[in-house]
Amino acid sequence: MGLSRLAALHGVATSFSPSADVTVPVPEGTVVAVLAALGVDAATPEAVREALAAAESAAGSRLLPATVVVWTGEPLPPALTALPPGTVLTIRPEEPAPAPPPPMRVPAGGTVPAVSGPGAVRAEDSPTHATHATPEVPETTGKPGTPETPGTHATSGTRAMPETQATPGTPETQAIPGTPGTPGAHATPGTREAPSRAGTVPGWWAEPPLGVHRLSVRAPGAPAESCTLVVAPARVPQPPGRSHGFLVQLYSLLSARSWGMGDLGDLADLASWSGRSLGAGFVQVNPLHAAVLGTPTDPSPYRPSSRRFPDPVHLRIESVPEYGHAPDPAALDALRRRAGELSDAVLSKGALIDRDAVWALKRQALDILVAVPLTPGRRAAYCDFLAEQGQALEDHALWCALAEVHGSDWHTWPAGLRDPRSKETARAHAALLDRVDFHCRLAWLTDAQLAAAQRAALDAGMAVGIVHDLAVGVHPGGADTWAQQDAFAQGMSVGAPPDAFNARGQDWGLPPWRPDALAASGYAPYRGLLRGLLAHAGALRIDHVMGLFRLWWVPEGRPPTEGTYVSHDAEAMLAVLVLEAHRAGTVVIGEDLGTVEPGVREALARRGVLGTSVLWFERDWSGTGRPLAPEEWREDCLATATTHDLPSTAARLTGDHVALRHRLGLLTRPLDEERTEDGTDTAEWLGLLSRLGMLPEGGDDEEAAVRAVHRFLLRTPARMAGVWLPDTIGDRRPQNLPGTWDQYPNWRLPIADAEGHPVTLEELAASPRLHRLMDVLRPRQEPPRTRTAPPGERPS
Repeated sequence: MGLSRLAALHGVATSFSPSADVTVPVPEGTVVAVLAALGVDAATPEAVREALAAAESAAGSRLLPATVVVWTGEPLPPALTALPPGTVLTIRPEEPAPAPPPPMRVPAGGTVPAVSGPGAVRAEDSPTHATHATPEVPETTGKPGTPETPGTHATSGTRAMPETQATPGTPETQAIPGTPGTPGAHATPGTREAPSRAGTVPGWWAEPPLGVHRLSVRAPGAPAESCTLVVAPARVPQPPGRSHGFLVQLYSLLSARSWGMGDLGDLADLASWSGRSLGAGFVQVNPLHAAVLGTPTDPSPYRPSSRRFPDPVHLRIESVPEYGHAPDPAALDALRRRAGELSDAVLSKGALIDRDAVWALKRQALDILVAVPLTPGRRAAYCDFLAEQGQALEDHALWCALAEVHGSDWHTWPAGLRDPRSKETARAHAALLDRVDFHCRLAWLTDAQLAAAQRAALDAGMAVGIVHDLAVGVHPGGADTWAQQDAFAQGMSVGAPPDAFNARGQDWGLPPWRPDALAASGYAPYRGLLRGLLAHAGALRIDHVMGLFRLWWVPEGRPPTEGTYVSHDAEAMLAVLVLEAHRAGTVVIGEDLGTVEPGVREALARRGVLGTSVLWFERDWSGTGRPLAPEEWREDCLATATTHDLPSTAARLTGDHVALRHRLGLLTRPLDEERTEDGTDTAEWLGLLSRLGMLPEGGDDEEAAVRAVHRFLLRTPARMAGVWLPDTIGDRRPQNLPGTWDQYPNWRLPIADAEGHPVTLEELAASPRLHRLMDVLRPRQEPPRTRTAPPGERPS
């Protein structure tokens, strides 16, 4: 009982439910190991008693939790309204004002008139709600029938709401009057719109500006204490109307100018062409996070070295401004010819995309370009970038420089270099200063091309633009875990519990953030990560968005079946996300596929986070099991026919995906059973499409059926409809096949046509099949009006 209570106080589950009527206990050894990773000794009964006593004492003596969230326009949380009479609050704003006013003080026991106004609420009048609790219910991270590997503009008329301006100053001091208010909290999950504050607010409360602040309180007879205060808008920005766009793995999109794989120049060109010619509103790409250095590099974009900084392998070398001023242009020309040979091998000779070979050529080219002196204006812009990125970039670049010398896993480095703040590391930094600057420069150049891609998208008329992707985690030996060691749980990996689709569970090899460390830092690593990703994004897709609420931790050396859930402060994680998305004016899309614990989708929708709906999984699972009619789909989502780790639409319709899994030995049932079930599933959908009049050609025409699927998506109320770019030309190969490693070339295939021939961006843009499909989605335009010249200018 003591261990269970201790685990609960630290957000560690001692049981989980793979289905509604089944509860599975977590092994005691797992609970002890996870608590140890959180800095809690529970190895012996005595240690459990001591840790429990300390935790309960700390919880009972504190007036405030580690983080308090205030949503603008909503009732104050119980943590504030339940403070005792006479308590003094001091708020230290995130951005101090240059001339702070005198502190505001209210004497204990004094009466203060309530402040009336729109968007206000009286604390003592607000309803009392239960605080958020995370029930132990099933959360299947894989899509139905397919295990998943980790790896998804402002509201019309406004890009980003202006931040609320409170009385400036540092610090701001306020006091609760003598009459305590009844605790109030957030509205019941599931409502679409956030409730407004109707009436008044307590007279002592003057809401600070949006941001992450430091709140200190001193209650009569009690010691002072402090916590993080997050003041966030109620919802993230929303897409301005409905739109359609492409989903693409950028590396797979080669053009005539690519150096062996798709790059940021190709992304800008795809966005410009599809926005102008096809009326597309967005282009969603895979994570462009910095990969782990070394050969061979893990090709998966979902296991990066750093999520904070982009990978310079995506640079368009010729677009670097210094390219035309290189002292040895012949050397660059030679590298271009070799890059052309790489592209030709992929496009014409059946070779796979070789990221390592591409990077070897680009690194040589960048060594030449970085040696070109910057102009005064370019130098000033670079210095500004360094100042903006600060220590985070310095750490990332230093890890890259050290990895070039000592290898890509910092755990194997000399002991002194494993600590980013050690004297040995400082000496190494001085010795490697040129290489550190080289990697800082690459981050700057890549950031500039990311910005250019988003500008190209918006200039092409896209309503949203580039949708970037946030992976679940990072490589255990990469830059982020080295620089932020205190923020990560040592000896733990993120994965998925066993379920009906994967009895062995999953271990993704990604170390999780420690919830307690994030809270203690005011969510600094999380905030920095979001700001970097949102800087040049029209929208952000969050892979496995349920991870904002809880993650399945697997202790090192144990199988995934012996893991457990560890909960985050979901309210705080959401508030920081909403705050940073608001500041950037960015839409947020959560990948919430599979079975999700009750309340999560509602909580996300309440904050304006769009979900993800894939056609083949949209069935009445709690009733008939039949495909959902288009009007029954949710509105707040990105609707698609497939994703990067699912079969293409053509492969789904023809059954090719079953044959592929059979050839690779991945089926768990006889081939005939799999084919029968898959054929029945597909036939049900084709029948619905036919009844709705969306398939006049009949179900035997595969290309026509692909068009019908997308007609269906357009018929749903979904805010965004995504078209998997390989679907436009009939590609039948998945980019990633979960459950495989060497058996299948995951993350290394170029986009190809129905016969498997690789296709360039130029060929794709001219494809008749693509245009026949996009005619389904292209906005209908009125015929051009006949223009009559003024009388004096008419021809005789």
